[in-house]
Amino acid sequence: MSSMKRREFITLLGGAAAWPVGARAQQGERMRRIGVLSALREDDPEWVARRAVFEHALQALGWTIGRDLRIDYRWTGIDPATIERFAAELAALAPDVILPTSNLVIPPMLRAARTTPIVLTQAIDPVGSGYVRSMARPGGNVTGFTQFEYSLAGKWLELLKEIAPHVTRVGVLRDPTRGYGIGQFAVIQAMAPPHAAELTPIDAHDPVATQSREIAAFASFPNSGLIVTVGVTAVRRDLVIAAAVKNRLPTIYPYRYYVADGGLISYGPATIEQFRRAAGYVDRILKGEKPAELPGQAPTKYELVINVKTAKALGLEVPPTLLTRADEVIE
Repeated sequence: MSSMKRREFITLLGGAAAWPVGARAQQGERMRRIGVLSALREDDPEWVARRAVFEHALQALGWTIGRDLRIDYRWTGIDPATIERFAAELAALAPDVILPTSNLVIPPMLRAARTTPIVLTQAIDPVGSGYVRSMARPGGNVTGFTQFEYSLAGKWLELLKEIAPHVTRVGVLRDPTRGYGIGQFAVIQAMAPPHAAELTPIDAHDPVATQSREIAAFASFPNSGLIVTVGVTAVRRDLVIAAAVKNRLPTIYPYRYYVADGGLISYGPATIEQFRRAAGYVDRILKGEKPAELPGQAPTKYELVINVKTAKALGLEVPPTLLTRADEVIE
């Protein structure tokens, strides 16, 4: 989908985000309640698109917000205390189902709501993280949708070398305190020798300002490039993107919204589509099914996105073969 078409699509759906959420159900209808917890800002373009698609999908399934459905949203940012507070607030509302929308907010939400049905979105390794017993049979009150498969990490190095063949030193921005940060780095490490790449881990567990300084220090060496892995906070992605561009560092990201905000290239699951699928699970739970009966699901659609304007600013000529494979080219 072209950039223009995607903007028109989101604008069309954006009207759904303005639907009232607090109106009374009409007489004889039971008002059902959904709680949604997000680390992204309410006005973040990525969140606006996710919310619009989620609400539109629920409408298509027969629900009317304000008549038989109420949605309570909380936007937390990255402050742990704020996340804990809003998770407790949502749990106290006793909704019929809760939708935590990133790995940053999932653990506090699960601690706050131990029996409420929960549909995870953007979850990282839910089995390894202990959120569910297995993908096929989640058990308990939790099911949902994962962000990625670990094998994806090897593809990032391949694409980075394709768009910037001169790169021989690759920084990997990852969280070393989490299993998924360790796992992604291991996959990239295994792919490094065939691509003649020397890897340098950069700690994403540190504050974002520290990450920017470390990126700048790494970029001072020639022939350097960067991989931003899944699990790096998207809330202040502007600082990471700015550091990469300022230091003329070819960088690949895991999601489209990084490239829409000025990043060079991304490859990863279609995040907006996941919220359409999540609406289907929410609908089934509201109609009586149990989370334990709904298998966890991996992404079904991946997208390659390239920002040619950023490529030109970095002095890179995008290979035609890469452009033809791209799902979206941002100019």
